[in-house]
Amino acid sequence: MDFSQLINEIVYKAVRSSGSGGQHVNKVATKIQLSFDLFDSAFFNEEEKERLKAYLQNRLTNRDVLMLSCGESRSQFKNKTIVTRRFLELIEEGLREDKVRLPTKIPRAIKQKRLLNKKKTSEKKANRKPPKID
Repeated sequence: MDFSQLINEIVYKAVRSSGSGGQHVNKVATKIQLSFDLFDSAFFNEEEKERLKAYLQNRLTNRDVLMLSCGESRSQFKNKTIVTRRFLELIEEGLREDKVRLPTKIPRAIKQKRLLNKKKTSEKKANRKPPKID
């Protein structure tokens, strides 16, 4: 799937990151926040939007905006690459359709084998009991 039009709809924002970096971290905005408005997107049709909304329901804001952030690296460019990759993976996973499972019949030989094993186990346990004296 060609996501070049979809990437144009993403809004990036650079913010100050916490973590390693010493004094440098206080003056450079390296953390990237990605926001994507699902229902304003022209890339998806209504069915795809609903499927994505169901898949991303715990990640969307009240206004159906997907927010992702990445501050793993000290490099703004690397963080932007990482968060964009995560976004595309989420979208692909959300649009993936599950394969239809065709139920199969259990073979007769396997049913017979199971019943035979049950019978053997039952006899084994019955032989452990003391004989009944009437």
